[in-house]
Amino acid sequence: MHFENFIDHTLLKPTATDKDIIQLCSEALHFNFYGVCIHGCHIALAKDLLKDSKVRVVSVVGFPLGAMSTKAKVNEAMDYIELGANELDMVLNIGRLRSGDYLAVQEEIRQVKEVVGNNVLKVILETCYLTDAEIITACKIAVRAKADFVKTSTGFGSRGASFEDVVLMKKAVGNKIKIKASGGIKDAVTAKNYIDLGVARIGTSSGVAIVTNQN
Repeated sequence: MHFENFIDHTLLKPTATDKDIIQLCSEALHFNFYGVCIHGCHIALAKDLLKDSKVRVVSVVGFPLGAMSTKAKVNEAMDYIELGANELDMVLNIGRLRSGDYLAVQEEIRQVKEVVGNNVLKVILETCYLTDAEIITACKIAVRAKADFVKTSTGFGSRGASFEDVVLMKKAVGNKIKIKASGGIKDAVTAKNYIDLGVARIGTSSGVAIVTNQN
């Protein structure tokens, strides 16, 4: 299986240095990963390193808690698109979702997608904090708000992705939008299982290990 077509090669540690980003991008080029997923402060560097390639620059918005204002998320998204990001992974407002304020959650996603435009917007649900019913509701909201993907996790919650999460998400979105699994995916067998469940993208810091079967 060509795992490289699915992988967002990820480095979201707050300690990441320019040297670390250079290595991440070098690996992405060597293995032809779909994208690199990085913080906004590293977009310009990554964009320069990847300028003559097909590797996408993916960044994160409202990360990792999702609890900032809608205006802050919209401005962050606008800034990152202007800097050259191809895709944005935004954390939805988990507290508002759990409060039942579904219109506010939907409107926030809609506003961010509006500034993202034709670029890809993924909505991170942070499934570890949600009930099955809330996962389904969040997926349906993301579809209505015209997001391109729903994504399981930030990797900073109490756990990452699970097969059960993805089954629920697939049932909720069908073929209307795509699914990204992230958090704790460290080997080729696990990655293949997610792909078999219908995942279109995998976020992992273990991309090299997955494609070289080191694990």
